[in-house]
Amino acid sequence: MTTKNLLVELFVEELPPKVLKKLGDAFAGVLADQLKAQGLATAESVVTAYASPRRLAAHITHIWLKAADKAVQQKLMPVSVGLDALGKGTPALFKKLKALGADVSDPAAAVAALKRVPDGKAESLFYDSLVTGATLDTGLQKALEEAIAKLPIPKVMSYQLERDCALPGWTSVNFVRPAHGLVALHGSTVVPIKVLGLKAGNTTHGHRFEAAVSPIVLKDADSYAVTLAKDGAVIASFVERKAEIARQLAAAAAKVGNGARPIEDDALLDEVTALVERPNVLVCQFEPQFLNVPQECLILTMKANQKYFPLLDAQGKLTHQFLVVSNISPSDASAVIGGNERVVRPRLADAKFFFDQDRKKTLASRVAGLDKVVYHNRLGTQGERIERVRAIAKAISRQLGDDELAQRVDQAALLAKTDLLTDMVGEFPELQGIMGRYYALNDGLNAEVADAIEDHYKPRFAGDALPRTMTGVVVALADKLETLIGMFGIGNLPTGDKDPFALRRHALGVIRMLVEKDLPLSLDTVIQEAANEFKGIAGFDFGRAVVESQDFFYDRLAGSLREQGFKAQEVEAVLALLPQRLGDIPKRLAAVRAFAALAEAPALAAANKRIANILKKVQSVDPHVNERLLREPAEIALYAAMKALTPRANAQFEAGDYTASLQTLAALRVPVDAFFDGVMVNAEEMDLRLNRQGLLQSLHNAMNRVADLSRLAA
Repeated sequence: MTTKNLLVELFVEELPPKVLKKLGDAFAGVLADQLKAQGLATAESVVTAYASPRRLAAHITHIWLKAADKAVQQKLMPVSVGLDALGKGTPALFKKLKALGADVSDPAAAVAALKRVPDGKAESLFYDSLVTGATLDTGLQKALEEAIAKLPIPKVMSYQLERDCALPGWTSVNFVRPAHGLVALHGSTVVPIKVLGLKAGNTTHGHRFEAAVSPIVLKDADSYAVTLAKDGAVIASFVERKAEIARQLAAAAAKVGNGARPIEDDALLDEVTALVERPNVLVCQFEPQFLNVPQECLILTMKANQKYFPLLDAQGKLTHQFLVVSNISPSDASAVIGGNERVVRPRLADAKFFFDQDRKKTLASRVAGLDKVVYHNRLGTQGERIERVRAIAKAISRQLGDDELAQRVDQAALLAKTDLLTDMVGEFPELQGIMGRYYALNDGLNAEVADAIEDHYKPRFAGDALPRTMTGVVVALADKLETLIGMFGIGNLPTGDKDPFALRRHALGVIRMLVEKDLPLSLDTVIQEAANEFKGIAGFDFGRAVVESQDFFYDRLAGSLREQGFKAQEVEAVLALLPQRLGDIPKRLAAVRAFAALAEAPALAAANKRIANILKKVQSVDPHVNERLLREPAEIALYAAMKALTPRANAQFEAGDYTASLQTLAALRVPVDAFFDGVMVNAEEMDLRLNRQGLLQSLHNAMNRVADLSRLAA
């Protein structure tokens, strides 16, 4: 018996475009996994997913018509339970065998066929049987039902099937969209399965308007994609359709000339790929007068509302032309082009109207209006929030010691949220901050203040740019700290994958600014000062806000550093000390990595772990050492080495040369090893014991300024 290739297709009404690719991949993946689990697919089976606006399909190679029978050994029960004193089967044994379908007509033979296998301290009875392999029709039925049940459907529909006169009433079905056809071909043979009220066949449908024939008869599983493209005018593969759209976009832009290029937006490309079956890219245009409106507004309205691809020139400036991905390919496309140009014009006119109206009022005149906008029912209005942000920003500016900066920061913080009250941001919330910058420049404000109004939202996502000026950095820090501390103080913490206030993103933003800008700010200080601004708010827990938010920062920092490629031990060693100046952390990590590469590192890390365990058992230790109480040669030598090396290591540490500091201390390995080999720390004489503990405490303090080296011990 040889294998053949399998094709399964569900033909449905238009699927949700934003999740189409995910649906297609999940459908094909689960289907293949289920067939493999049943032994119907081989290890060489290759899965190809297909997803278009009106179909989900999977092509899987090397599928058996029937899975091989499989020998199975099943544990029944301990021998002491299954057999009596004479070695005959007990009622419990025969009941179990019957449940497994075994022949017990001859009890003695049934018992003799069992195996006695050592099982721990006793023996157990095992039953060998041959399980018949699944057939493709039953196995595919099960696999398809499982694939449908596990689809990541955002919201299901309930619809009724056509009434069967032989059945009373109506039959309801739940699925992402009403399904109208099912194809199941093993080679050229239809597999007789049913799902969603549909019987499998070998016919499907192509493009609504441009299919050459309808219905389309599929000769076999392998001709699916070719037949759909030829007779149905459909590119079934999501990946191939996306690549074809990208190719056509680039070609159309090249035809426009002057270095024109379509805007890069992979999410938009995915969504458009999910909306068309036969892409045809057309060049359209709008009146150049609309280019007086900020290009972000025009780009957003074209992308979000119309799914168009704006064209940028060689300098990245918006042009008055754009690309449309049509689902039809008429010989004369002028009507399609004209229709799209007519549709976009009112959208752009609205954007121009909003922009013109908004500029009639200054941002400063909108500040009072923020007192009427609720930020959070427990934390007050946006107006109250802005006052907290201003106070936090002022405190940060004071730490940075720049009076001119403080003035710019205060003005930017005051106006940062005022564009929320503009018509443009009301229509397009994604433009908050961006429009604030344009309106600030229109009001004649300092360019750095205007940039800060836009940049205080940055970084908006992982990998996003940081604010471009120090004014923007300070306001962004204040804004994110206000959100984090406020939410922690009232118990609005992220749980699982739920983070409605984007606290994880805000924390990473604060971390990135403190680290990448190497700001001379102490994390605990800025947290304390931010929390101070919430005093007096009912229900705000100051202690929880400070403690839990700091833990949250270090947890996010640890995850971020591991993602950047640092080893878990390195990260743990550095963060165990809770370094407050986060800008130092990259240097500390580099120093730890260099130290770990030294030959002395394993022994010193182990010694540090041993020292930590010794000191942990003592309530308090005075790190000072009385030289007159040093008796053993090893402790005298260790103390002398510390006196010689520690001042130099401390000076290197204070200068920020953490790598040199640790490498200097690496020379202590020999005297440290000798100390533990030749000195009893917990001596019977109390003064000797305390002095030796003090020596170890002094050593521990010196060696663990950069990181907790004991975390490097294996």
